[in-house]
Amino acid sequence: MGAKLLWLCITSALVAYYIYSPIPENIEERWKLMLLSAVFRTLGHVGEAAEWLGLANYMDVMMLISTAEHVAPTSDENVTVTDTEFSGVAVRLYLPKKPTKGLRRAMVYFHGGGWCFGSTGMKAYDLLTRKTSNLLNAVVVSVDYRLAPKYHFPVQFEDVYSATKFFLQSSVLSQYGVDPERVCVAGDSAGGNLAAAVAQKLLQDSEVTAKLKAQALIYPALQALDLNLPSYQENGNMPILTKSLMVRFWSEYFTSDPSLREAMTSNRHVPAKWGHLFQFVNWSTLLPDKLKKGHVYSSPVFGSPALAKKYPGFLDPRAAPLLAADEQLQGLPHTYILTCQHDVLRDDGVMYATRLRAAGVPVTHDHAEDGFHGALTFVTSPGDMPVGHRLSSRYFQWLEEHL
Repeated sequence: MGAKLLWLCITSALVAYYIYSPIPENIEERWKLMLLSAVFRTLGHVGEAAEWLGLANYMDVMMLISTAEHVAPTSDENVTVTDTEFSGVAVRLYLPKKPTKGLRRAMVYFHGGGWCFGSTGMKAYDLLTRKTSNLLNAVVVSVDYRLAPKYHFPVQFEDVYSATKFFLQSSVLSQYGVDPERVCVAGDSAGGNLAAAVAQKLLQDSEVTAKLKAQALIYPALQALDLNLPSYQENGNMPILTKSLMVRFWSEYFTSDPSLREAMTSNRHVPAKWGHLFQFVNWSTLLPDKLKKGHVYSSPVFGSPALAKKYPGFLDPRAAPLLAADEQLQGLPHTYILTCQHDVLRDDGVMYATRLRAAGVPVTHDHAEDGFHGALTFVTSPGDMPVGHRLSSRYFQWLEEHL
């Protein structure tokens, strides 16, 4: 009996040690985030082992999250849900059943997942887009773009842009009863990256006559030049999205060649020839003092031009919207940006808000001091974390007022 009790104590201690993660004190119900973190860490360990053994790609294992959470397109009393295709790209379409006096609002949504996993059918995204359609009485198009490592940039961007451009045709908008002056693009994390890139590209596309009313960027990833920003330094080991995982997402977006990931990890992947681009991500001028506190800006250390020549995607504004020149930002629609204090991507969103305001774009920047990466999109039931519900409420209020 004593031996069994001893083993139980040892096992319990090991499980508690594995689950425990240092969580900032200002996050409520921290144990829930610890459990989520344990799930992500476990999949990460399995992915690393499977890749080392040659059994599967790391991202194929991470994709199990999407597979396990997949839900079929199911209509309810408020929304009709169907899976279809727009210009050959898979989309999940949400059509509200509520009557309306005039034309409806519409949103084109891009899910997150580091361009490597996630899907429109993932439970969290199905519930978020379903709720968007119901609350706003809006048509919602959720785009199921192709993923890395099977497909690399610019495939993901081309998929979401093709689907958006198809939807913005006057005949298609008319088919779904959508007001061409009340359409927005939105996305979280990698999806926020895609939404920002789509909004920029639409300004240059003379074939598209409909103009976006708004864009909503939820803790977006916006640049891969400087992966040592204060937010990366402070939150490198935060649950859900660590610095090492974000670096892996970025590198996998462009190639499965590990040499790019190694260079990005040391922040020495940008050649001197492209050094002028650092002006667009210079956090010493683009971040407020409270986020610069305790950090000293240092000039970039340049890397070999070979990687940039072989994989130029990380220098392309379609992959890194923060690299767009100031004049390319002018004319963008009213923008909502959500950033979270405890997130490696925090400074990307803050810098973009600064640059957009300087370009004359109206911006609503919502910063959550108690927020972490995934805080809004993990809100799927009444039992989820309070911070997520607060952010969700503010997000939908903004959409109601500006779309």
